[in-house]
Order: sequence, then structure tokens, then C-alpha cells
Amino acid sequence: MKNTTRVNHPPAVALSADNRPLVAPIYQSVKFSFDDTDQTLRYQRGEREGFFYSRTSNPTLTQLQRLLSELQGRDDCLLTGSGVATIAASLLALCKAGDHVLVFVESYGPTRYIVQHLLAKFGVTHTMLSIEDKPGIERILKDKPTRLVIFESPTNPITKIADIEHLTLHALAAGCLTVLDNTFAGFHNHGDYDIDVYLHSLTKYASGHGDVMGGAIIARGEILNAMRKEIGPMGAALDPHAAFLIQRGMRTYFLRYERQCANALDVSEFLQQHPRVLRVHYPGLPSHPQHALARRQMKDFGTVVSLDLDGGYDEGGRFAESLELFSIAASVGSTESLVMPPQLLHGGTYTAEQRAQSMVGKGTVRLSVGLEDVGDLKADLAQALDRAFK
Repeated sequence: MKNTTRVNHPPAVALSADNRPLVAPIYQSVKFSFDDTDQTLRYQRGEREGFFYSRTSNPTLTQLQRLLSELQGRDDCLLTGSGVATIAASLLALCKAGDHVLVFVESYGPTRYIVQHLLAKFGVTHTMLSIEDKPGIERILKDKPTRLVIFESPTNPITKIADIEHLTLHALAAGCLTVLDNTFAGFHNHGDYDIDVYLHSLTKYASGHGDVMGGAIIARGEILNAMRKEIGPMGAALDPHAAFLIQRGMRTYFLRYERQCANALDVSEFLQQHPRVLRVHYPGLPSHPQHALARRQMKDFGTVVSLDLDGGYDEGGRFAESLELFSIAASVGSTESLVMPPQLLHGGTYTAEQRAQSMVGKGTVRLSVGLEDVGDLKADLAQALDRAFK
């Protein structure tokens, strides 16, 4: 064999059955091969297990899929290249022309955009309510044939808590699907509710380090098998190296989440006492209007704390810019603390009524609390509040 051939067919290295790596290798290969055509065809007909093309399946992705679906308490998982890709792919796979979708004012901006604009292009209609409007939810699901309800809990950024039992009860009675963006709550929350499809941005708590993007769709086998037929041709698959990094992040998922939740509660209690803070939005506080509901539904209260300052854009901007340990950046869930000033939260996609329902004001600031020493975080918040109102 000439060297020009050898470099494309390097010597194989095989491990014996009793010699295993403790960390699974990255299968950074687009293509997999069987010994003959017959076995390839058997795989394509579903008559044998294996891998053929990484856009469809890959061993590194399969390991992560099995872990995440097990944590969420469901059969199967499909991975995509970003959290938003899971939202778009799921809605496109589950909806058709003539369907109706119930979505909420408090939903993530891209979710609202996809429902209002992308699905609308294909003849899917929608109703948008507040997640707190229980009579409206009951009325819509009773009076209007609805394909699915898509929601999140806690919401972003005000951390409202959806009454999941109420939503699923009325959705089931109406014969429509429930789709929960469970990113803020995490894989260990809400699995005991009758949710059809869970969505997660793996960019957040699964990765945990702000250095890789990904998304997960988790559901019962029969639902996900039907979705996979629609989503596969979209080509939104996660890269194996990204899956490996997310799998590595998941090793410390519970340790990180527990510490960040403890820090968030401490920070929220501190902010609640500050005279320049009008309101703190954190489900772990007894003052949160849905604290009892959060205690009933969740094992913890999350890592996102939002606050309403006694001021507007100017004070909120100065506060964010004065922080030294909180970086002005998008996303949540990574090890470092982050801040979003009101100028970045106060988008122009709401009507006046929807803006009031969202409760995002001109002095609203969102914090994603990280793993730093909580005393250092509180000292940083105190000095930034002082500078913001000088």
C-alpha cells in the first residue's frame, strides 16, 4: 500500500471487550460503514441496529440522548444544533396548515416570532394570552380546535410560574398536545407532569460553561418517532464534538444547579431589602405571587433573578455597567454570573397591553446567578446599586 493510500486508510485500533475507556470517545465521523450491502439495507429497513450517517444518528449523540431522556423521564430524545432549532423544528414537525396554536405573552421572543411569523406563512393560526389567564386558557381550549399549547415555566425574564396541572388537564380534555420549554427549570423538574414534548436549550445548564450550543427535544417514543421523520430532512443535527462537550458538562449538572440555586435565593433575599429595588422576581421568595405553586411543582427555584429598579433605562443601564462580576451578555445557566439591562430586555414586539402583561418594565434587569462566592456577588450588587443612583 502506497503512502498516499495509507493516509486515507490508517491502521485500525480495536479495544478488547474487557478494556474500556472511562470516557466514551468522540465519534467525529460523518459516515459509518457495514461489511456489505445487505447489512446496510437491513439497517435502513430498521432490521438491525447501527449507524450510517451522522445527520441521522451517531454514537456520541446517542449516549447524550439516552442520558437526557432518562433524566426527564421519557423514552427518547432528538438533538439539534441550538435551543431555538428545537423550537422551530418541533413546531414545524407538529403543525400543518389550518392548525391553531396557543402561545403566551411571557414566552421566549424567538418562540413568539416562530409562531407569529414563520408558522403563519404556512397557514397556522394562533392565540396569544398571558400564562396567568386561566379563564382565557379554558375558553380557547374549549371553544377553538387547537393543535398544541407551547409554554415555559419559569418564564423569561419575570419568572412567572405556569400552572402545569391546569394546562395539561384542559389540553388533554381538548385533545391537543402540550409542549413545554423546560430550559429554565432543568431536566430534573416537571417530568412527573403529563407533558407531551419537552424542549431544552443545551446551551444553558447542560453545557454549563458557555462554550457550546445545542438543543434537545424529549418525548415519548411514538411522538418522537413521528417528529423524527419530519425533523431529519431539516438537517438541524448536533455535531458530535458539541455533543461530547455537553455530555462532559452534564457530569457536574446537579452540583452546578444546586449551588447556583442557593446563590440565587441568597441574592434575591439581599436585593429584596434594598431601598432602590421596587420588586424582586424569584419563585423562591415567599413574596413571589406563585411561590406556593412553585414549591408544589419544582424541586428548586432556578438560577434566574429579575428585579425592578426604582428608575428606568438610565438607572438600569448604569447598574448593569457598574457590575464587575456580572457580565452584560445573553443566555443563562453558565458558571459565571450575567446581567441583561432593561435596554436589552425591552424589545419592540409587544403591544401596550402585552407589555403590561409581560411585566417587563423600563427598570427591569435580569440576573443569571453563577457559581461565584455569594458574598462577593452581593457586594458587587450593592456597589453597582449605589453607583446607579448617584
